[in-house]
Amino acid sequence: MSYPDDYPPIAEHGLIGDLQTAALVTTDGSIDWFCCPRFDSPSVFGALLDRRRGGFFRIAPHPFTEGVAVTRRQWYFHDTAVLMTRFMTPDGVGALYDFMPVRDGGATDRHEIVRVLRVVRGTMRFTLECRPRFDYARAEHTLEVTEDGAVFHGPFDLALHTVVDGGADHRHDGGADHRHDGALDWRRDGRDVQASVTLSAGQAVGAVVESGTGLRPRRIPIAEADERFDATVDWWRRWLQRSTYVGRWRETVHRSAMSLKLMTYAPTGALVAAPTAGLPERVGGERNWDYRYTWIRDASFSVHALLSLGYTEEAAAFGSWLSDRVGERPGRPLKIMYRVDGTSDLVEESLDHLEGYQGSRPVRIGNGAAEQLQLDIVGEALDSLLLADRHAVRLDHRGWQAVRDMVGWLCENWDRTDEGVWETRGGRRDFVYGRLMSWVAFDRAIRMARERARPGDIPLWTTHRDAIYDQVITKGFDPGRQAFVQSYGEDVLDAAVLMMPRAGFVVPTDPMWQSTLRAIDTDLVSDGLVFRYDPAASPDGLTGTEGTFSLCSFWYVDALARSGRLSDARTAFEKMLTYANHLGLYSEEIGATGDQLGNFPQAFSHLALISAAVDLDHQLDHGAARVPHPQTLT
Repeated sequence: MSYPDDYPPIAEHGLIGDLQTAALVTTDGSIDWFCCPRFDSPSVFGALLDRRRGGFFRIAPHPFTEGVAVTRRQWYFHDTAVLMTRFMTPDGVGALYDFMPVRDGGATDRHEIVRVLRVVRGTMRFTLECRPRFDYARAEHTLEVTEDGAVFHGPFDLALHTVVDGGADHRHDGGADHRHDGALDWRRDGRDVQASVTLSAGQAVGAVVESGTGLRPRRIPIAEADERFDATVDWWRRWLQRSTYVGRWRETVHRSAMSLKLMTYAPTGALVAAPTAGLPERVGGERNWDYRYTWIRDASFSVHALLSLGYTEEAAAFGSWLSDRVGERPGRPLKIMYRVDGTSDLVEESLDHLEGYQGSRPVRIGNGAAEQLQLDIVGEALDSLLLADRHAVRLDHRGWQAVRDMVGWLCENWDRTDEGVWETRGGRRDFVYGRLMSWVAFDRAIRMARERARPGDIPLWTTHRDAIYDQVITKGFDPGRQAFVQSYGEDVLDAAVLMMPRAGFVVPTDPMWQSTLRAIDTDLVSDGLVFRYDPAASPDGLTGTEGTFSLCSFWYVDALARSGRLSDARTAFEKMLTYANHLGLYSEEIGATGDQLGNFPQAFSHLALISAAVDLDHQLDHGAARVPHPQTLT
């Protein structure tokens, strides 16, 4: 049985994880992305980026490969990150449960993916194929097959345990209780294994993939798999119960919150930008990046989103991680991104042996943008530290000294050109957003000093803050366009300036801001969706175009709401909700036909969704004109 050559749409995936790594499961029952033992480790299953070479683990109805129609439905077991995929054929209905048990404690090399298959109506035949390809399909492995499963010996062991039916209770899907002996006849297929099984209503089998060293395959009773299911369900529901959000879009916001949690590396509290690498911003193009790292910018925004939902522990964990990064580079700028453990070895390379998603090449791992100068991250970091200092994590002396060192560096460097928020590779410029966030950095440092009576050169910081304000007003606003623009000396618009009222730099009713918003309406908005900028008008060093940027679309919602256009804001927000995939997940961008583009799911998109929902609730409840919103990036 060979794997289909066509690539499923990016949106046809669900995410499961254990807070140290994650896997993507297609609607046809294939795990086609799984990195181990961490998010930023090499892939074991990578069919997402190469159907033939990448590796996968698929469980699907046997007729799938014989041209028989199979209807598929996928959803999350309510209030959890347990993924359910249902297969419906003329002969029967089957359900596949996929989840990764969450282990408390520190980093570990041992991870499990539990896959349980049940037939709830009729009779169905299924085929199971496990074809790992270690180290992005660069490392060889040997195979050992036993009556209990198999073990793949590569850079580490990957054991395939058989889940056997022992008279399972069928609490989750109903159906009569008919025992099945659970025997899966795993057969060698070269260096891989496959099995087939016929099940009738009420019967179940399954497999558990476990990573580690010195592993041996074993039979796992269905009751034990059910216990792990129950424990995983209980863990996610207890976590979700901590949310304080009671607004209009509860289910949507909570799904985004769980998605962010799935992208958080629990041992350090760091949030990856996405669990994937190489998914294209334009299919067939070169805009294919590795997002399995922690951006200071993205993760800083996570503090606001998490605190707005009441998740102080998660905000505190990241605040601690961020404080460590600030403190380890005294007198030097922050790196813009790090690995989840805080290291910064992110050398970019191309995996030329992989064809890329639908031929989108090159496939890159690592990220060369790590060495860029992006001045905005200082402001985003200090804004999040100010919020954490007020609510979750008080800065100690060492932390405050690190802040003073960083602000001291910014005093000498804020007026430099940089690569900008969008990490362009077309050369440095005087980006307005970089200046805006430098203004934020000085403003937040002044507040932290005054609110806690901390020592600092407040007169000097105030001088620089005011100088940036005057410069942005005089150089960043184009009289011809009547708008704040992308960079000095140009008339190109940039959606990043949507952050101006949120940051407190402008009053939303200011005529300069109102005309800017109208210009963005005209040039960057398409049916409520927002482009970052126009690459044709502002060359970024790369070829091709891109879709609308989901983060910017949610920023637009907030800007509309703060500017008094509440009806427009709600319409734009609810339009954006229609572009989520069937599970409520968003990638980085939305294509011209509504397809998901870029790495998936994207943390920034879900962070912005949460903030837009919370802010829009606030404005709808209180009215933008009657109750001012706090001047923070929340």
